[in-house]
Amino acid sequence: MWRKTLILITLFTAFSLGFYLLFSQQLVGLGFPLDDAWIYQTYTRNLAQRGEWAFLPGQPSAGATGPLWVLSLAPGYYLGLPYKMWTYLLGWGLLCCLGVMGSLAWRSLAPEHLGWAPWVGVFFAFEWHFVWAAGAGMETLLFIVLVALVFVWMVSGWKRWFLLGVVVGLATCTRPDGVTLLGPVVFMLVFSPSSWREKFNWTVMFLSGFILLFCPYLLFNRAVSGVWWPSTYYAKQLEYSISQQALYWRRWIKLFSLPLVGVGVLLLPGWLWSLCESIRKKKVDFLAGSLWMLGYISVYAWRLPVTYQHGRYLMPVLPVLCLWGLSGLAKWIKTGSAKFWGRVLLRAWISAMILVLGIFWYLGAQAYARDVALIETEMVDAALWVKTHTGVQEVVAAHDIGAIGYFSDRELVDMAGLVSVEVIPFLRDEERLAEYLDRQGVEYLVTFPGWYPKLVAGKEVVYSTQGVFSPAMGGENMVVYRWRRGD
Repeated sequence: MWRKTLILITLFTAFSLGFYLLFSQQLVGLGFPLDDAWIYQTYTRNLAQRGEWAFLPGQPSAGATGPLWVLSLAPGYYLGLPYKMWTYLLGWGLLCCLGVMGSLAWRSLAPEHLGWAPWVGVFFAFEWHFVWAAGAGMETLLFIVLVALVFVWMVSGWKRWFLLGVVVGLATCTRPDGVTLLGPVVFMLVFSPSSWREKFNWTVMFLSGFILLFCPYLLFNRAVSGVWWPSTYYAKQLEYSISQQALYWRRWIKLFSLPLVGVGVLLLPGWLWSLCESIRKKKVDFLAGSLWMLGYISVYAWRLPVTYQHGRYLMPVLPVLCLWGLSGLAKWIKTGSAKFWGRVLLRAWISAMILVLGIFWYLGAQAYARDVALIETEMVDAALWVKTHTGVQEVVAAHDIGAIGYFSDRELVDMAGLVSVEVIPFLRDEERLAEYLDRQGVEYLVTFPGWYPKLVAGKEVVYSTQGVFSPAMGGENMVVYRWRRGD
């Protein structure tokens, strides 16, 4: 049974991700849909080739949000494999793992429908958020897999609490958000029907496994950048602090709606059913998952209420929404199948889910290809121009440093504060930024004009990309400005 399930999931995930890559290849070629993916590639290349944890050679920094993702990418460079191929293979492997965990979790979530287990894995293989993340070259899918593993562990009743703590520690080493997973595990331990002695011992074992990785992670960040968390943790919150001005409940609803784009909206009734059942029957593991999902969204609505990049920061809640939603639907089917109208309604609902899953999978492939095209024709194009038309010793300032850091081989000033942490206190303060660029001896500034209108006013344009995708998506072409002439 498991062998057939594994083969089925492996084949469908390969087809699903391959379809997305084929779409991208036909539009502009293979690449990544986010500039941040090039930040990871740059850190990984410097680690493999120079033995440095640095974006800029000789300057250690904590600008990579997920150290574990950098370590995952590193074998490709050590083995001399094409970096894109290795990154896509990692994405495929993680998508397979997610599908397998979905099938495994189904045995505990809906044992009365064991025959569905392989198809739950296939469901994950075609959920468009997961496929997009598999080809993104980012830590997102690795974090999603670790989140899924924590909740599969909990609902399956596995008792190896120390190892579960290690998994939560690994999740935190992938994204700082991983620390939120402490909540549901401790909640389940406290409210489990066991003696207080057992609860205490289990909690100590779990926290020991977590601390084993968490403390070195904090010390590592402190050593390389002088702060306890990755510099991206601070920079992103300050950069988008203006989005916190909206009413909290509006921010929360907007973020809650992001995972529902696609088949998620049809899973919502099933998730609500599971939530009500877990409260009524005091199923602590189910309730812990739902509370974590709501709490995770609430934290982002409070600190980083952004909706760009298809809501990738909220994608980690999808395993809970999907598994809890599907299991709730299965129980709904069992309840409603006794009546004719119930059978008709539920079959129509399942058919609608399959149809919506397929439609959004296809639309997701188009979105992925456009995202890659935008990065290739703007960030990568500008980076290659800088490499070709500027002097090796000339200093370049940029807001998006990923592709330009990977391709240009120039000394960079990071205006977003991901690597140049001293910029964080005055992000978006264009007057102070101008003074800072002068002090750093910057010769060229690379940015979208609308991001820094005062900063680029009156500056000489020396190059502008000619990409059609960014303007078509409501954006601008990236421009290279001469900040000052060299001596």
